Amino acid sequence: MIASEVLLSARDLSVRFGGVLAVNKVGFEVRRGEVFTLIGPNGAGKTTVFNLISRIYTPTSGQIVWHGEDARPVVLTEHAPHEIAALGIARTFQNIELFEHATVLHNLLIGRHRHRRTGFWRDVFFTPGTRRAEIESREKVERVIDLLDLQHHRDSTVAGLPYGVRKVVELARALCTEPKLLLLDEPSSGLNVEETADMAFWIQDIQKELGISVLMVEHDMSLVSKVSDRVLAMNMGEALASGTPSEVQSDGRVVEAYLGAVDDLSSLRRGRV
Repeated sequence: MIASEVLLSARDLSVRFGGVLAVNKVGFEVRRGEVFTLIGPNGAGKTTVFNLISRIYTPTSGQIVWHGEDARPVVLTEHAPHEIAALGIARTFQNIELFEHATVLHNLLIGRHRHRRTGFWRDVFFTPGTRRAEIESREKVERVIDLLDLQHHRDSTVAGLPYGVRKVVELARALCTEPKLLLLDEPSSGLNVEETADMAFWIQDIQKELGISVLMVEHDMSLVSKVSDRVLAMNMGEALASGTPSEVQSDGRVVEAYLGAVDDLSSLRRGRV
C-alpha cells in the first residue's frame, strides 16, 4: 500500500482510566474510499477509539495520524476537539445528539458552520458575500436532504420525529460538514429491519457516490457484512483479528470472544455482537 492510500492511521493506541486499561496498543489504518468497521462485545473499547479520534479523550500512549489533502501528515493529538471537524472528520453518536427544538433544516445548517467564512459585521449587515455564502450552504444542505430522502421532514421539529428519522438527521448533519472521513457510532442501533436496510443503502451511497471514507462501530453483523470492506475485531481493549468480514467472522479467537468455543458460526454471521 502506498502512503497516499491511507487516510487515517492509529499506531499502538492505548488509553488508561485510573487502573483500567480501556484500549491497549491498538493499531489500524483506514484507507481512502473504504468502509472500515470496528466490531466487538460491549466493553471492547470500540467507542473509546472513536472518542480518541474525536479528541474527547487523549491517548495515554500511541498516535493517531491524519493524512488529509496536505502533504504533511497531521497528528490529531496536537489539535483541540473543536478543530477535528475542520480537518475533514465528522461523527455521529450512539446516543443521538441533535438540537431537539430546532427544525431538521436548522440542524443541518449547523453542520455547515465549519465552512463559515464571513465575520460578525458582514453577518449583521447581510452583505453580498454573506448572501452568497448562505445560498451556497442552503444548496449543499438541500443535496443532503435529497440524498437521504428527508424532504418531508425539512421543516419539522426534531423533537417530534420518530427515532429512526432522527438517526438519519444526525447522519445528514455530519454529511453537511463535507467530511473526508465519517465516523458512524452504531448507526443501526434502535432501528428496525427496514430502517437498517435503508441505512446500509445510504452508507454504500456515501462511500461510492460521495467518495467519503467511513469508519464504523457496529453490532449488527448483517449490516457489517453488507457494507464493510475490512473489519477489525476487538475484545477487552485489544485487537483480535482484522480482514474481510468473512475472514474475521471465521477467526477462532473472534468466535471464542463473542460466543465461547463453538463450531457453528451461523449465529455470529446472522446476529448482533
